[in-house]
Amino acid sequence: MPKLPKTFYRRSDVNQIAKDLLGKVLVTHKGGQITSGIIVETEAYKAPEDSASHAHNYRRTARTAVMFADGGVAYVYLIYGMYALFNVITNQKGQPHAVLIRALQPLDGLELMRRRRAVESGGKNGKLTQGPGVLSRALGITLADSGSDLMGSEIWIEDCGVGVTACEISESKRVGIRVPEPYRSVPWRYSIKTNPWVSHPKPER
Repeated sequence: MPKLPKTFYRRSDVNQIAKDLLGKVLVTHKGGQITSGIIVETEAYKAPEDSASHAHNYRRTARTAVMFADGGVAYVYLIYGMYALFNVITNQKGQPHAVLIRALQPLDGLELMRRRRAVESGGKNGKLTQGPGVLSRALGITLADSGSDLMGSEIWIEDCGVGVTACEISESKRVGIRVPEPYRSVPWRYSIKTNPWVSHPKPER
């Protein structure tokens, strides 16, 4: 299957890209082994105005510098000091837009994913990649992958020729966002309706 071209990532509408990534296949090639999964859930982040973005108001640090690159590279960061979250940088250089990949439907390398996740073979495959932190672990994505070119040979996204129509996409607010309105509740989380691998965030208290 062909890799998504640079032009796919360098469009200006990050929300449209987040929707268009649904149904595409995220692939990693680590240590000579392939793992992959169909993207079933995404979130869009639109700096500089989006206060939930790490690059809000063009905030630039050693961690976020990669967000200012031309679209088509990976942005990986840690939460809780242990979970690596994989993001796709979009738009043109200097415009720090990003799409968080929140869940995958596993395809290739299930046994390797299970070993990485320490999940027994009899477990539900959906749990392997049902959330942004666990999907990175299953695919072997680490903090060292931040800045990786998605045209390269270790991490890329393929077009498998399966389209997801607008009526198949669910829109909701992003998970775990605690910034002030309006960006706390914007419906910038996208998922494939009824897909069993979409994550199930804990309800807010």
